[in-house]
Amino acid sequence: MSQSKQALRSRISSVNSTKKITKAMEMIANAKLFKHRKKMEANRDYVQRLQETVNEIIYKNPKVESVFVKENKVDTTYTIIYCSDLGLCGAYNQNILKKLKEESQKGNYVAVVGTKLYNLVKQEGYKLVNDTPISSDNITFLQLKKLVQQGVSLFLEGKVSKVSIIYTKFVNTMKFEPMIDHLLPFQFQTKEVEHSLVETLFDPDPETILEHLIPMMIEDVAYSDWMESVVSEYGSRRVAMKTATDNAEELSKSLMLEYNKARQAAITQEITEIIGGSVAL
Repeated sequence: MSQSKQALRSRISSVNSTKKITKAMEMIANAKLFKHRKKMEANRDYVQRLQETVNEIIYKNPKVESVFVKENKVDTTYTIIYCSDLGLCGAYNQNILKKLKEESQKGNYVAVVGTKLYNLVKQEGYKLVNDTPISSDNITFLQLKKLVQQGVSLFLEGKVSKVSIIYTKFVNTMKFEPMIDHLLPFQFQTKEVEHSLVETLFDPDPETILEHLIPMMIEDVAYSDWMESVVSEYGSRRVAMKTATDNAEELSKSLMLEYNKARQAAITQEITEIIGGSVAL
């Protein structure tokens, strides 16, 4: 019985130590979530305005032609995916990998931002654009811009039919959805223009504006999607660590109850032995 109590005490101590770690990680992830969420929401409004501007130009100039709107008749695509550098964030990375398999076939070009899925994507048979892993936490706008420009170059050369981004959309603090953003060819959305009540004057001509505005827009969209993924990563990690903390708390209570039962049984046995010995005397 003493060995059983000793084992239970050891397990309780181990579970409580784990609970402290997961609780600390939950608090850190929560702090980072709210810090990056403000930046993400501000940038989201800016990107949305850019997209509305491009839509408005195309809507008001239906005869305008742009190399970024044409479709290439090839099967190869170029996809940038955002994953995390670390684990312990639930199904965050696996959902991205699943989305990649759904949207892109093996042999297509893929740029991986984040170290967690780099080797897995390589093993799946995709053509990795980046020879070495790129850290999602430390990537700069210029590095991300280069990845987007690689996709744009392949598109303009007619080597790929689509340039896309697979990221995790931040819905709320408890919900995160893997999504795909098609950058090229640019997809005109009529609904956004029909609901816009602002009359905008453009200068110079629409073709010139689009040739400069669309590349800038898709670079900003790529950066905005990355920010969404970062916030979603912290949100996923916070949820995962909270779940782990709650499970540890429940397990600790269960083990403590079992320990108290064992201790009570040992005390009862000792009392029984004392009474039996006094009766024998």
